[in-house]
Amino acid sequence: MDSQLPCILTSNNFKYGVYYKPSLTVKHSNQNYRIGLILKAWESLEGVKSLESNKTIRIYNGATAIVTGGASGIGRALAEELAKRGCEVVLADRQVELAEEVVSEIHVSGGKAKAVKLDVRDFPAVTQLVQETVKRTGRLDYIFNNAGIVIGGYVSQYGIENWNQMVDVNIRGVINGIQAVYKVMIGQGFGHIVNTASMAGLMCGPGSVAYTMTKHAVVGLSRSLRPEAEQMGIRVSVICPGVVRTPILFGGGKYGKMLIDIPSEQMRRMWEKLKPMTPNLFAKKVLDLVAKNKAIIIVPSWWKVFWWINRLSPSLELFLFKKRFQKFQKEFGIEQKS
Repeated sequence: MDSQLPCILTSNNFKYGVYYKPSLTVKHSNQNYRIGLILKAWESLEGVKSLESNKTIRIYNGATAIVTGGASGIGRALAEELAKRGCEVVLADRQVELAEEVVSEIHVSGGKAKAVKLDVRDFPAVTQLVQETVKRTGRLDYIFNNAGIVIGGYVSQYGIENWNQMVDVNIRGVINGIQAVYKVMIGQGFGHIVNTASMAGLMCGPGSVAYTMTKHAVVGLSRSLRPEAEQMGIRVSVICPGVVRTPILFGGGKYGKMLIDIPSEQMRRMWEKLKPMTPNLFAKKVLDLVAKNKAIIIVPSWWKVFWWINRLSPSLELFLFKKRFQKFQKEFGIEQKS
């Protein structure tokens, strides 16, 4: 008779709040056991497992993720790869028309995605996006705080507006994303905050001081938050890309710019020497490491050498980067002028 029961009843079932009525006695292994009939909820342990999965992070099938800066570059590649792995993705970007094109391609491939216009500097808008996403999908497994800009040049060329623009997008945008999701993730008991920094956040960066400063801040924020958030069931990782073939390499991207005048062909040749990785391959490697809950994610992995030099001997790093910067200035004819 017990082999015909719809599920195996154990004491573990009771912690999920399933109601049983003790009404049936069967004989098994010469012992009498009183078991119950399920009056509601699930007809098998698969139902119980489904409830349990609603209380834990999903990797990645059935998960929900928000990707800021999701219309192009690294954000687009992450969104597309997440969708391929069964995740429902919200692409949040100021370039909403471009984001909608990406969403259409994801839909054609059988994935789930939604485009939303978002300026990460607008905290109420970020909060509204998070709340609407959770209301619609019932959960939020991941937020990829990926939106960022580059304004390259010497500090002597900056105006205060350049500093403010990079701080507002690259730092405050990440803060807004964290603040908007943190209590939501605490309430549901799980979540993964993934912040995009840069190798510039692990090294010195003459010629892009403001950008480097913002990325050091993102690394410091992420590393400091990780052990604190872990106590609340939340994971935190920081992505430090090396050179990836995205629009940001050429002129700083849609909302960035270069204050130093370097011909585009010369700039292209310089980046090619560093063997830029394709965004799609980058996204695959990053998501594999996010799934493993790595704290600091460096891709391509050979860029770890520069981080090791910095940790082993900061003075050596400064010497090497000073020489490299001088060579760069001479090669492109962009020496500073007093």
